[in-house]
Amino acid sequence: MEKAIVLAASAIGAGLAMIAGIGPGIGQGYAAGKAAEAVGRQPEAKGDITSTMLFGCAVAESTGIYGLVVAMILLFANPLIGKL
Repeated sequence: MEKAIVLAASAIGAGLAMIAGIGPGIGQGYAAGKAAEAVGRQPEAKGDITSTMLFGCAVAESTGIYGLVVAMILLFANPLIGKL
């Protein structure tokens, strides 16, 4: 009974952790749009704008990857089951 409750709570937690993927998706789309606007205004600064945008997108993507790692741990390598 206790194991079933822990597994159910872990599945819910994994689902909530995957909601963290929404934020990076929105942020990266916004950053790419603003970068395109900036290149349109200053085409000579394309290299600097692109490198800054890619760095920002990489930082934002790490948040989504952390959420994925937490979800995988809760689903497949659950440390809470050993505590029962």
